[in-house]
Amino acid sequence: MIAELDRIILTTNIPEYGLEKGDMGTVVLVHQAGKGYEVEFVTLDGETVAIVSLFAAQVRPISSREIAHARVIN
Repeated sequence: MIAELDRIILTTNIPEYGLEKGDMGTVVLVHQAGKGYEVEFVTLDGETVAIVSLFAAQVRPISSREIAHARVIN
């Protein structure tokens, strides 16, 4: 199960926040035993882009065989 402070991967685009599938965020709050999550997305220099409430189906845990990828946000 995903817990608070776990890093997650977004599984869907969230255009209203400029977030894309594959973006990495940090769980700041778990809702209803994992039915949803409050997730913070930050730039590489630590600026908060968005804090978003997401359903469990919109995120997944990070696996040990993944590598981060950087992109420019608007």
